[in-house]
Amino acid sequence: MILRTFAAASLTLISLSTFAAGPHPSATDSVTVNYVGKLADGTVFDSSARHGGPATFRLNQVIPCWTQGLQSMTVGETKQLTCPPETAYGANGIPGVIPPNSTLHFTVTLLHIDH
Repeated sequence: MILRTFAAASLTLISLSTFAAGPHPSATDSVTVNYVGKLADGTVFDSSARHGGPATFRLNQVIPCWTQGLQSMTVGETKQLTCPPETAYGANGIPGVIPPNSTLHFTVTLLHIDH
């Protein structure tokens, strides 16, 4: 069920779950998430499942789209992030994985925040 959509030049967020009350992570927090990343053509280029399960990282150490998008989430919430090249991997892409100037689509579930 889509409950809320937010769009800005830096990303588009679509909520895929009911809004949950609770704290939001800050840019310096570590978060644990499940995610799937897709190219515009639907090709999956990465997922937490491919790495053995949930991923944990500090929000200020990932692409800007993720830093911005995950700060709007609460634990248990699932969102779809659409990241334009400017807030993803830009003109360089990731050779062999993400073509230059790619818009990326992620489905992300926030599992835990470590403040």
